[in-house]
Amino acid sequence: MATSDLSRIGHWANNKAFPGTSGRTAAVTNPATGAVTGEVALAHVEDCHAVIEAAAAAFPAWRDTSLAKRTAIMFRFRELLNERKGELAEIITGEHGKVLSDALGEVTRGQEVVEFACGIPHLLKGGFSENASTGVDVTSIRQPLGVVGIISPFNFPAMVPMWFFPVAIAAGNTVVLKPSEKDPSAALWLAELWAEAGLPAGVFNVLQGDKVAVDELLSHRAVKAISFVGSTPVAQYVYAAGTAEGKRVQALGGAKNHAVVLPDADLDLAADAMVNAGFGSAGERCMAISAVVAVGAIADELVAKIAERARLVRTGDGTRDCDMGPLVTAAHRDRVASYIDGAEREGAAIVVDGRQVVADGGRDGFWLGPTVVDRVTTTMSCYTDEIFGPVLSVLRVDSYDEALELINANPYGNGTAIFTNDGGAARRFHNEVEVGMVGINVPIPVPMAYYSFGGWKSSLFGDTHAHGTEGVHFFTRGKVVTTRWRGPSQGGLNLGFPQTV
Repeated sequence: MATSDLSRIGHWANNKAFPGTSGRTAAVTNPATGAVTGEVALAHVEDCHAVIEAAAAAFPAWRDTSLAKRTAIMFRFRELLNERKGELAEIITGEHGKVLSDALGEVTRGQEVVEFACGIPHLLKGGFSENASTGVDVTSIRQPLGVVGIISPFNFPAMVPMWFFPVAIAAGNTVVLKPSEKDPSAALWLAELWAEAGLPAGVFNVLQGDKVAVDELLSHRAVKAISFVGSTPVAQYVYAAGTAEGKRVQALGGAKNHAVVLPDADLDLAADAMVNAGFGSAGERCMAISAVVAVGAIADELVAKIAERARLVRTGDGTRDCDMGPLVTAAHRDRVASYIDGAEREGAAIVVDGRQVVADGGRDGFWLGPTVVDRVTTTMSCYTDEIFGPVLSVLRVDSYDEALELINANPYGNGTAIFTNDGGAARRFHNEVEVGMVGINVPIPVPMAYYSFGGWKSSLFGDTHAHGTEGVHFFTRGKVVTTRWRGPSQGGLNLGFPQTV
């Protein structure tokens, strides 16, 4: 493809696209073919300032826009998204590689947060106490913060931003979204949809880029809060840098999600769940099951059932009739494959080898098939590291207590699941496990939008989860107003602390 034929992907501010001034770009590829399909601008400091300042200038008017008007725009955005979400799914598949049905599912889950935000008037209600003191009333209110930054990962270019921006915008904030440079076009599509829905200029903005853009969002005085999703090392950096600047930060990090299978479980149900949760979106999910903990004598049978199903997964181009697409880049594919090499060297059993996959896609696509690794120990790199690919590791333990101890000792605490027909064991598990999201016979326990999304331990830095009422709290701050209009004379001097009477 000639350079002139490549898609030019720039920034968005004041409801308009602009190319930026840096001249730096990064290639955007189609993972199913390996072909470069576009060039995304990488922001210079001046580009960052232009986008952030557009959001700052728009904030006062948007803050003062009535809840009725904000809600009407939110409903309009929801309707447009519902009508045209197939377009967004195709963009996601073209740049991320996940199959179309999975991309459409991503958009639908993001839309649930939009629908939640349509009810923002109820969620922003404050409190009122009449006559708290004689002739004195007290009111509590929630107000928007100002400009909020969203730094989102490559694996969910639509859903993860939609965890944050619907609530932020509905609450009266303005937004600067920095998407991943690997799949940046979904963010611009969403920006255009917001403009079509009637959102005023400057309320939703897109800043393309790399660390330069991230650091400007973390340091710029106009940015009051940061929402981040990505790897744990970067989450730690974002949290430390953002809070040092006095910003609110919610930084969601990495994961190593375990699924415990007890001896009384339905093994067919469990095997189906392990394959679906381990290999969906090529394992590029922070909620993917990557470690199966088989308890007791069922391990051999469970592994056989998982392997049988894994071999049936059709790997190929996401626009074709396939189950699993490619990985997002060649470098990431090679990194994931290196963990399989390492597991083999360390003595694990490679039961299903994705390195040998014959994919239904381009010869130069970034292919790696479903991989099942058995007899993994807690010291192997395929267990200690977040692989973020279609590699399912099986660990064998003798008891429930050993399984629980293994999970609680892990530094991550994003999601987990247990498969059992024993209600007492399930209840004990969700009470004792040190993980933020728990599934009972549910392999990917992603909460609905009216609950919060977030992990524990090294999977979250900050004290606030995404969306739900915690999201509303994160994107607003409290104010208490004490009012006296009438009452007894307060004349004379009294330097004592005010007392209620």
